[in-house]
Amino acid sequence: MEKPQDKKMRIFFTGVGGQGTLTATTLLARAALDAGLDVVAGEVHGMAQRGGVVESVLLLGGWRSPKLDLGEADMLLGFEPLETLRALPYLRQGGTVFSSSDVLPPLSVSLGKAAYPDMAHIEEKTRQVAGQYRFLPCRELGAQAGSVQSGNTVLLGAACASGVLPLGVAALEAAIKKHLPARLQTVNLKALELGLAYLAS
Repeated sequence: MEKPQDKKMRIFFTGVGGQGTLTATTLLARAALDAGLDVVAGEVHGMAQRGGVVESVLLLGGWRSPKLDLGEADMLLGFEPLETLRALPYLRQGGTVFSSSDVLPPLSVSLGKAAYPDMAHIEEKTRQVAGQYRFLPCRELGAQAGSVQSGNTVLLGAACASGVLPLGVAALEAAIKKHLPARLQTVNLKALELGLAYLAS
């Protein structure tokens, strides 16, 4: 019988610069390591400037390299709705999506090179691929907690609460207390609490 810590999971993260996508990847990786899981993580694409697309992967359960091809991700964590839409080809059919519903126009939209689709379109395209999905106002909840950047913790909390990952909310909470600087812990714990309350509402 497969134990939770042996469960293989491939997670694709996507967002735009300045949202803390890589910070979230690192925090979840540390939570998984602390829970005794085998972890491989890597940055797929990163833009230093604020507004550029940022993508990373986290593989749990004994993968040898941080490689993830189209149609292979078990879970997609999107910190910006349009980037979630763009990353859907990485998700396997029936996979899980957790995404922010708060728009932060990517550079291509800000420069007028792309149009921003409405949320109904993004959710419909997500529904066609995902077996389970949820959009949350991550930046809004992060702001309520005291920092919009803590919206990434809202999303991580939703993922951990879903039961899909081989680690739960307690593991994420412990990682926040252990790995984040003391000055960031209170706001991120509050963001986690607000995100879980939103999921339950």
